[in-house]
Parts: sequence; C-alpha cells; structure tokens
Amino acid sequence: MRRRSITVFTGFALAVAVGFAVAVSPYASASPDGLEKVAEKKGFLEEGRLAPIQSDSPIPDYAFPGIADERVATGMAGFVGTLLVFAVAFAIGWLRRRRASVSPTGAAG
Repeated sequence: MRRRSITVFTGFALAVAVGFAVAVSPYASASPDGLEKVAEKKGFLEEGRLAPIQSDSPIPDYAFPGIADERVATGMAGFVGTLLVFAVAFAIGWLRRRRASVSPTGAAG
C-alpha cells in the first residue's frame, strides 16, 4: 500500500507542477532581471553575448519555437521544461534506488 501512495503523490505533484508551469509561466514578468537592469543602467548591456549553450538551446528565451502566440509558446516551454526536469530527477532516483538494492551491504551510496 505504501508504494501506491508514493506513486499517487508523485503523479499528483507532477500534475500540479505541470499545471503551474503551463498556466502561470505566460504571465511571468517581461521586465529585465536585476543583472540586466544594472548592465543597462551602467551602459554595457549591448556588450553582452550569449554563451554557446544558450544560443544552441532547444527552447531559446523561454518560448517554444515554431509557435506564433507568445503566451502559448511560453506555456509550452514551461510544460516541456517541467517534464524534462521531472524525467531527469526520476531517472536519478531510480538509478540510486536500484544501485542501493544491488550493493552488497544494502546501504545507499
């Protein structure tokens, strides 16, 4: 029974996270963050450039490419991003649990 309650909780938590990512992300402020604001105020904002990992991002500038409506593109980016983070966290947890069950002492590494 404990296994089922963890599964239900995880599914519910994922649904809430995805719901927030899709529903709330389109309403995020478009104003510059603190670093951008200071760079603009001090006059060196235009000198900044993207790191290669940023320019090659599959979801640049928090908007899913190929979607014309900005709010929908941002919501889709939140949806995909939330699922990717969940998948990575789930895989790490699964691997750690599996490794702990296989270890000779039974202790988590």
